[in-house]
Formats: sequence, C-alpha cells, structure tokens
Amino acid sequence: MSEVRDLLIEIGTEELPPKALLRLSTAFTEAMQANLEQAGLGFASVHAFASPRRLALLVRELQTHQADKDIERRGPALQAAFDDQGNPSKAALGFANSCGVEVSALDKLETDKGSWLVYRARESGAATSTLIPAMVNDALNKLPIPKRMRWADLDAQFVRPVHWIVLLFGDDVIDDTILSVQSNRETRGHRFLHNKSIYIPAPAEYEVLLESEGKVIADFARRRETIRGQVEQAAHQLNGVAVIDKDLLDEVTSMVEWPVAVIGNFEQRFLQVPQEALISTMSANQKYFHVLDKQGKLLAHFITISNIESRDPDKVREGNERVIRPRFADAEFFWNQDRKQALASRLEQLKSVVFQKQLGTLYDKTQRVARLAETIAMQIDGDKLQALRAAELCKCDLMTAMVGEFPELQGVMGRYYAQHDGEPGDVARAIDEHYMPRFAGDQLPQTKTGQAVAIADRLDTLLGIIAVGQLPTGDKDPYALRRAALGVLRCMVEHDLALDLMPLLSTAAEHFPKDVKAKKAIDATIDFILERLRVYYTSQDIKLDVFESVFSQRPTQPNDFNARVLAVNAFRQLVEAESLSAANKRISNILKKTDEAIPATVDEGLLESTAEKALAKQVQELSEQVAPLIADRNYTEILHQLAALRSNVDSFFDDVMVMVDNQALRQNRLALLSRLRNLFLQVADISQLQGTG
Repeated sequence: MSEVRDLLIEIGTEELPPKALLRLSTAFTEAMQANLEQAGLGFASVHAFASPRRLALLVRELQTHQADKDIERRGPALQAAFDDQGNPSKAALGFANSCGVEVSALDKLETDKGSWLVYRARESGAATSTLIPAMVNDALNKLPIPKRMRWADLDAQFVRPVHWIVLLFGDDVIDDTILSVQSNRETRGHRFLHNKSIYIPAPAEYEVLLESEGKVIADFARRRETIRGQVEQAAHQLNGVAVIDKDLLDEVTSMVEWPVAVIGNFEQRFLQVPQEALISTMSANQKYFHVLDKQGKLLAHFITISNIESRDPDKVREGNERVIRPRFADAEFFWNQDRKQALASRLEQLKSVVFQKQLGTLYDKTQRVARLAETIAMQIDGDKLQALRAAELCKCDLMTAMVGEFPELQGVMGRYYAQHDGEPGDVARAIDEHYMPRFAGDQLPQTKTGQAVAIADRLDTLLGIIAVGQLPTGDKDPYALRRAALGVLRCMVEHDLALDLMPLLSTAAEHFPKDVKAKKAIDATIDFILERLRVYYTSQDIKLDVFESVFSQRPTQPNDFNARVLAVNAFRQLVEAESLSAANKRISNILKKTDEAIPATVDEGLLESTAEKALAKQVQELSEQVAPLIADRNYTEILHQLAALRSNVDSFFDDVMVMVDNQALRQNRLALLSRLRNLFLQVADISQLQGTG
C-alpha cells in the first residue's frame, strides 16, 4: 500500500475581491479534488481555507505515489503483421516503434474473434510530488475570474498579484514556480498585526500557526461564525437584536482576517428618516450590521467589524461614526426635499424616461398597467379605483432624489411619500408591494391592490418585450423576464387567484401602440410564463413528468394548473397509476395511428364481450360522477375515482381486439377508448408519467 502524507497548498495574494472570495475558494477546491481523483490518488479529506490574502487547501493522507498499472495495447491483426516468410510488415514495425520496443518483444492475443499483436507492460505510478504543480496550475486556470490582471513585469496573470506560494508535502517542499512565484514553506501573517513570514513545519500545523502567531483565522466558516457571535454579543450589550444578512455576513467575512466587533453610534435625529434608507447605506456602503429594538425599530447604533485589534478602539469607533454621518445627512436632506413635492406631481416627469424604445416611456407603461390593474382588481374582489391609483403612482418615486441615490429603495420610498401625501393605506402599500417578490423566496404582496398592480406590471413587461422580439437568450435577460414570469405565477398560485392569462393578456394587448404586434405575441407569452413552472415545481421536488402531464393540456389559469399538478403528483403514488399510465400510452398510440372519424358516443348495441361492456358501463358512470368535480376543480378526487378503472381497463386489453376488420365494431371501440382517455385529459395527460407507483 502506498505511503501517505498531508499536502498544503497556499496561494498568497493581495486582497482578493470580497464578493468573489467564497466562489474562488469553492472552485479551487473542487478543481484540485477532481484532479487528484482523476490521477488515481487516494486521500482522506480536503479542507479549504480562504481569507482576503490567501486561498489554501489541506489535503489529508494523500498517497505519495500513483499505483502501478498494467498496460495493454492491441496492434494489427496477425495476418497483417507478418508476410508469408514471417517477416514483420510495416504495420507491425510501426506499432512496435510506437510502443518503444522491438517486434520480438510484442505478445500475441488470441480470441474467438481472431489474433492480434499486443504490447503488454507494467507502468510504475508517478510520484505525487511531480504531479501537484501541474494540477495546481490547471485548477488556478479554471477559476471563475472574468478579468485577470498582470503585475510588475511578470508573465503571470491572476485575479490579484501573487506574493507567496506554499507547496508543502509532508516535511518536503515541492519545488516549482506557480504564477511566477517560487514555492516554499513560509506563509505570512496578518498585514498589520503580524506582517512577517511564518515557517510551517508540517501541513497539519498551518491553521494553528496562522492563528496563534499570524493573527489570521484562515478557515472561512469559523471566521464567519466568530463574526456572527461577536455581532450578536455586541447587539446584546445594546439591548437590541442584530440583523445579520447572510450575503453581508459572507462579504464582511471575506474582508477581514482577524475580526473585532466595534459598536458605533449616530444621532437620534437621523431616526426621523425612513429606516430602510439608513439601513441601506449602513449595509450596502459601509458593511455595517444594524440593530433593532424588540419592536423591530432601528436603534441609533451600528456594529462594524474591524480587521485589527486596536490599542485605541475609541478611535476606530469615532472614525466609523465620522464616515457614516455625512451619508445619513444626505439621506435626511433627500427625505426632507422629496416631501416638498407630492408624489402624484411627479407623474408627468415619467414622460421623459424611456422604458423601451418601441413601448414608450415609463408614463406610457404606467397608463397601461393602470388599466390592466383595474381589470385584475375587479376579478379578485379588490378595489378597482385603488388599484388604478396605485398603478398610476407606482413608478413616481423613481423621480425622487432618495431613489436616485438609493435605487434599491424604489417602491419603499414610494410607500413613505404616498403616506405623507395622505393617499389611502392600500395605495401606499401597493406601491411598495408591486415590486414583490423582488428575489427568489421573497414575500408576496399581501393586499389585493398590491397583487393587482404587481401582476399587471409584470404582464405588461412580459407581453411588450416579447412582442418586440426580445425574448431572453442563454444567460442574457436584460428585462428580467424570467423573474417577472415567476413573480406572476407565485402571486396567482400561492394566493390562489382565479386569473386566466389568456383574457388578461388579450386585455393588455389592446393598450400597446399599434405598431407593436402585441396580440400576436400572446401565445408565446403564455408559453414563456408557464414554462417557468418547470423550475418552480422542480424546486418543490415534484418530478418533471408530473409537470409535463399538465403542461401538455396547457391550462392558462395558473392556480388551476397548480391544482392539477398536485392532483397528478398524488395520483402517481397510487398502485393503479403505473397500469393506467401505460394504458393511456397505448390508447394514445392507437388513436394517433387511426385516420378515420371516431364517433362521439358509444353504441351499446355494438358491445360484444363482457370486458368491453363492463368498461363502457364504468366509463359512463364515472363521466357522470366526475362532471361536478371538474367544476369544483377537485382534481385529486377525480383521479382517485378514475383509478378504479384499472381492473376493467386491464381486462379490456386482455380480451378485446380494437382494430378488427369490422368497421362498425372498430369505430365503436375507438369511441370507447377516446371517451376513456378524455376522462383523464380533463385533468392531465397521465400517459406522460414515468416510473409511477
């Protein structure tokens, strides 16, 4: 068995991009692990380290050599390898030469299919130390770096300049040059707290030495939890609760190597500004964590994570307070200035902002959205006048100074300004809600007015952009149509809104400019929207064939589509499902192959065998039983009742020949099968189910 050693790889750099650090670390780890596995090198584990100045890996118990392996290469057939005198042919000589041996050193391979020349040898495994540099270079070249940079006068290119490389295999340094830097066994500590080289005796001592001597917590996950704990403890000191956003926590973790929480304060007067504006500048601009009281209101404090242990923490605190104060003063100024002008008065300004060249301005869009929102509100028992008003105002805050400075507050500031102007509560709330859901997993609009405007706004965008021929391609989706479609679906499905895409889009199409062929784009828009359900259900662990069985029927009412999917998903668990799915496939194939007219009804006088009489009777009875269930959309009960067909369907196909010569009998049996299949098609095409039961 091969000897094993630990391997340490460290790429020491200038500060890496915070938002990319975790992605780079994951990609480097996965690529190196794949390279080791491809080389046939066994190991116990791979542990990644990532901090602003380093990407590192510790591979435990890595084999020191590849295993020896037997090689067998088949050459030309014997009859082509030698002439009549037994002299080797050009084919034999060429094969031997390619193997690096004489023809006499080749063996013969005898099989029942013939005889061939064959080269056999045992190849010694390479030393792992000779393979690692190429693996590291390969992994680094595969990192997701959009734009690589050069530094000094070196040929190397990387995301940031590289200053040191550690390649330590057991006690030995793997001597090589990576990214124009000579490898060694010395890492470096914290840039300010221990900016010195640290000798690493063995790979396993790397993490401990970096922390104890170098003041660097190299493990990303442990550093992140250290930060989380410090922030929570600091908030506790303030009698508040820290709001720790996952993305912000990851970004801050990527910015520091030795985290130290610092509490900062700001003037109480700034709390008169909407807290979302203050929170936005704290988190987005300064990377601070904000603190709420027990009622969820913002406290006049923040928590920042310093990258040093300062001898004078008050100076660190004062510096951060000094930086945040002018930003808050700007937000305060914008807030006061914006309220001097009513939100509704900004509607005219939208005429100067182009939404899309062929679709007009934002003003044109809001007018279309308003008409459609009014229609939707009436259909979901909402207030059509409030929906109309909210839609007219929904984009007005884009013209305010606050949203100009903080674009992420669009909708939120509209709500505040509408409340200040005395607009109805639901109108103000809908201005904010119409952007919901803003991202995957986000909350949905809760008011009927918000739902109406949210759906109308997205449908207008979807139909308009598709009508002008700008469907998303690949990863490019400049108008976020995929997200818009999913937002429409989530609103309709999760709020169980009885809205049909076809009439809604037909209504929307009437309000586009005449040169925009919106009506012709309705079908394409519906297909685009419904296709997003494929991902929606996959995320809920509903199998793709369930979606396909319903999608094939193309119900254009999303909450109805959802009811069918849930019913089919329950049906496919029944013991009868597999047999009935197979029978539906068979029926579908039979009906597709016939080009003769199939009667609309079954003639009982033409039923001959017991099996077809029994099936015809059951089909008739079930047709009557499920009719009221269709109206109630009780698809689960419908499929449960139709499952009772299994026995008679099986007997029918065992005992009855459908495609007989007698035309009357044949057409009658086709009519029976057609009626049977249509029972299921009222819900879904279950012939598309795979691996049921």
